[in-house]
Amino acid sequence: MINLHGLAVALATPLTPEDTVDFPAFRALVRHCVKGGVDTLVVLGSTGEAATLVEAERDALIAATLEEASGRNVVVGTGSNATRQAAAWTARAQALGAHGALVVTPYYNKPTADGLVAHFAAVAGAAPGLPLIVYNVPGRTGQNLAPAVLSRLWENPAVVAVKESSGNLSQIAEIGRTLPVGKTLLAGDDNLAVASIAVGATGLVSVLGNALPAETKELVSLALAGRREEALALQKRLLPLMDALFLESNPIPVKALLAQLGLGGDALRLPLVPASAATRARLAETLAFAQAVTA
Repeated sequence: MINLHGLAVALATPLTPEDTVDFPAFRALVRHCVKGGVDTLVVLGSTGEAATLVEAERDALIAATLEEASGRNVVVGTGSNATRQAAAWTARAQALGAHGALVVTPYYNKPTADGLVAHFAAVAGAAPGLPLIVYNVPGRTGQNLAPAVLSRLWENPAVVAVKESSGNLSQIAEIGRTLPVGKTLLAGDDNLAVASIAVGATGLVSVLGNALPAETKELVSLALAGRREEALALQKRLLPLMDALFLESNPIPVKALLAQLGLGGDALRLPLVPASAATRARLAETLAFAQAVTA
């Protein structure tokens, strides 16, 4: 079992100007998140540019995260549109010592509900005993995981949680309303964390947490504790920066933000390119505001 309550951070993957993984910067980022109180570290997710990393890079990033985790949960993104690949990556993550796997719903293929059920069954079968987090992000996959289909996935004992990044609060509320005992709903968007917790989520998988882990952790903790006014006040202070992180495709802005904080360079792997001047300026402005009011 894995306790996924609280704050998880979807780690960025720093790259060098020569397009190799900057492991010293990555390790420093993990330590920064650990120091900020993060509960779970998610490596090789969308924010980590996993889609463009090769096998050797994947293994080394998983190993580095585990080495720097200081007892935190380490969840590995193992999703693919090819079931065989997702199963192989999940088995490999388990072999390397991961505590769980984040498995995105298959993109491009457009599977039916029966196909989704079979996909997750095959992934679970490849790594017996490893907890799986279903990742619903229709903006990237082109397909929304409806609550009715999720209810079928809950029947698989390996599926312990869902990361909900649909951006649809009504859908999130319905998942919270029908959430089976022992399963976990995780907010997948920083700007909906407080609202998602209000309707049944018990954690957040965050992008902002790369840069401001302590502040993001406080936001989640306040919301989970039912301290509504304090949570909303902090959200108001952080919201401009949360929104700025999605002015361009994630992780373009967060890498620019991390560079401003001295936590790695802003290089990305094609087809992603660095943030525009306008985005950088907005990030600097909203970061200054967030730091001023949370100091």
